[in-house]
Amino acid sequence: MLRRHLTFVLALFCLVACSDDPVPTFSNPLLPSGADPWCIYKDSFYYYTNTTGKNITVWKTKSIADLATAEKKVIFTPPATGPYSKELWAPEIHFLKGKWYVYFAADSGNNVDHRLWVLENESTDPFQGNWELKGRLSTPDDKWSIDGTVYEHENQLYLLWSGWEGDVNGQQDIFIAKMANPWTVTGERVRLSSPTLPWEKHGDLNNPNDVPHVNVNEGPQLLRNKDQLFLIYSASGCWTDQYSLGMLSTKVGADLMDSTAWTKHPEPVFTQSPENKVYAPGHNSFFVSPSGQENWILYHANDEPGQGCGEFRSPRAQPFTWKEDGTPDFGKPLATSEKINIPQ
Repeated sequence: MLRRHLTFVLALFCLVACSDDPVPTFSNPLLPSGADPWCIYKDSFYYYTNTTGKNITVWKTKSIADLATAEKKVIFTPPATGPYSKELWAPEIHFLKGKWYVYFAADSGNNVDHRLWVLENESTDPFQGNWELKGRLSTPDDKWSIDGTVYEHENQLYLLWSGWEGDVNGQQDIFIAKMANPWTVTGERVRLSSPTLPWEKHGDLNNPNDVPHVNVNEGPQLLRNKDQLFLIYSASGCWTDQYSLGMLSTKVGADLMDSTAWTKHPEPVFTQSPENKVYAPGHNSFFVSPSGQENWILYHANDEPGQGCGEFRSPRAQPFTWKEDGTPDFGKPLATSEKINIPQ
């Protein structure tokens, strides 16, 4: 009798243990190609987009690991000519004030014309309804602008972007301005960061993209942890292997429009890992896992040195943690052979 009881208990334990499926994993990259990746998790779906250069495409998936086979939709195809017809860069999809918005940079075919533009969709599902061009997101002083991102802080919307101080392509700085609504910038712009540190100035005047400057701050993203706010940005030329992420920090209660309230970290916080064969990691975004308990960084990188700013850049994701002082710890870019648990 006792033997039969023990046999039953053992069998039940084995059944329960054997029924526990291991956590599914994935390996980077998420797609063979795709620069400037952006992702948001809402209503049980990930909505993802990246630079295609010729249109705005959005992916929809339950699991970020399934991005390669996910449903996708072209939500905007530009006209053949005009001020937003060419070089569509760094799109971001946001849900603000009950509507969907996509922000992107585009020009007429002449780089000096690059400005920010906004698409709007009133549907609760961005794959339904109509995407309409709301218009140009005019930044103060109307200078060259790319890499626009919108962040809501203490019930105030802010636009951050990478731009020129004047009309000449001297260097790219990070600017901030307040917004009256998701498609209107108001007031003045404030410069928060310029490429002043040695690691922010890697480049070559004869770089493949024929960009006549080497000092770059671009791709701003805001990240909050408790009472601290961090501005993560990309620095150095994207055509170099030294393209890396830098960080500014401030307190949550500070005036975000006060440049003196921000402190720049002296060293990059995420950079190349030759031992893992990951080069030029940058232009990132952040998302949380479905449970809301995990923080993830999404970025693009190259597999080999010297691959530059072209189609070799591919999107990658990995979790990150927080240091004792509350600052983010991104670690090193993971190798493509590394198995990563999918976001939980």
